Amino acid sequence: MKRRNFIANTALATTAIGTFLQACTNQKSSSTTTKNNMELEGEDDFELLETSIADLQQQMEAGKYSAVQITQLYLNRINAVDKNGPTLGAVIEINPDALIIASAMDAERKAGNIRGPLHGIPVLIKDNINSGDAMQTTAGSLALAGNKAKNDAFIIQKLRDAGAVLLGKTNLSEWANFRSSQSCSGWSSRGGQTRSPYILDHNPCGSSSGSGVAVAANLCAVAIGTETDGSIVCPAAVAGIVGLKPTVGLWSRTGIIPISHTQDTAGPMGRTVADVAALLGLLTGEDATDSITANSKGKAFTDYRKYLDKDALKGKRIGVEKKLPGSNHLLHAIQKEVLQQLTQLGATVVEIEYLDKINALGDAEYQVLQYEFKDGVNKYLQQNQAPVASLAEVIAFNKANEDKAMPYFKQDTLEKCEAKGGLNSKEYLVALKKSHEGGKKVIDDALKLHQLDAIAGLTMGPSCSIDMIYGDRWGDVFLTQPAAISGYPHITVPCGTAYHLPVGWSFFSTAYTEPLLIGLGYAYEQASKKRKVPAFKKAFF
Repeated sequence: MKRRNFIANTALATTAIGTFLQACTNQKSSSTTTKNNMELEGEDDFELLETSIADLQQQMEAGKYSAVQITQLYLNRINAVDKNGPTLGAVIEINPDALIIASAMDAERKAGNIRGPLHGIPVLIKDNINSGDAMQTTAGSLALAGNKAKNDAFIIQKLRDAGAVLLGKTNLSEWANFRSSQSCSGWSSRGGQTRSPYILDHNPCGSSSGSGVAVAANLCAVAIGTETDGSIVCPAAVAGIVGLKPTVGLWSRTGIIPISHTQDTAGPMGRTVADVAALLGLLTGEDATDSITANSKGKAFTDYRKYLDKDALKGKRIGVEKKLPGSNHLLHAIQKEVLQQLTQLGATVVEIEYLDKINALGDAEYQVLQYEFKDGVNKYLQQNQAPVASLAEVIAFNKANEDKAMPYFKQDTLEKCEAKGGLNSKEYLVALKKSHEGGKKVIDDALKLHQLDAIAGLTMGPSCSIDMIYGDRWGDVFLTQPAAISGYPHITVPCGTAYHLPVGWSFFSTAYTEPLLIGLGYAYEQASKKRKVPAFKKAFF
């Protein structure tokens, strides 16, 4: 289904955090910090503003900063602009072990042991990913409050092995935007409402809302989100950052609260394609408990930075839907400018017609997600000995605690899922074939027919206003579904602004073409330089 319908039809801090953040701000830092309660509509004086992973590594190597100092600066930044000041609501929980991890990484560096590009780098992760530590994993739901995983998710163990500093967890659209047909993206009953750092009364999209906003607002170096249909690329696009949804199976899903085993994947979110590439390869790997990762054997890489090529667009054939995206003249102008730039960079732009065929698969996709959500969530809750043992208990908890759990929108999507049968249902099997196999065929056929390297287009229109009572009001420009239903990779890169809000440009192609997409995204990014630092404006008007 179209992303606007996925959001509309499928849904879409604590005292401990405050105490720890206050302790953090009381610690000495070698550097100045962003002012508390500030209004950032002028210059932002944060000293790590827009600093890349490579820059941070160089500064640690030169002795300008330690991992502890960098971590402290980001903690102070979170306190200043996420919990106070503009109050972004991006971070749902701080890791009380963050400075301890950073100190250990400093000791290793001093001993001459550098684990790789993420050594000592602070990373935030979405609150539907298990971390076997003091932090909770709740998908933003009060029904899961207190849920602490015994073990790290597979990708979080890989993150630790890479030497990253697990800074904390990010807020999200509750249950990864799969609770209600009238949801407000970026809102969860545990974390409240996440806000756009560009205009605070605007929506961050979802469901990886906090991850997108945290990266855009320089609360961390990079973050991890998850996607079923648009939940990485949508919040990345409207936050003016880079987001990459990998091929399903490139990263393990073990230890992640699921929606769909057919479409789910975690993925990197960063301010630059280079940062996304640095994170992507470190978390690849076959996982015996997630069988689909076996498909990545021989197709995955541990370092995608080698594909950062400014000339990657030369000689490439890029397909673009023949019909203009939506009806907004500003978006049409942005697309025209992008296509001109792609041509100048050596690409051949080919008009194609494929989106109507993809959109026709929307109802089948929704059926698949409902069946797989019920099955997957029940398994997760039982295996992790969560506070509630089933989807039925989640629904009952929300009803019993309606004032706190459902003060704005309800849970009709959860109830529809609970009413579904098992994965042996004929309805499910028919829908799965139509949606997943049909989606792959549409894309593969278009790539083959027109001899394309990739397909491209505007990811999203600009962010809509926050409306927790009536729900999201997205426009008519969405390009999340094709790669989502097929399980194919998808990258979005900043390409301009409309109404002072960021707009993203997408490239996607067939399975395991992440090297290609990283090259295309990097070539366009380096030539266009469309990333803008957010100004934290109070309101649109």
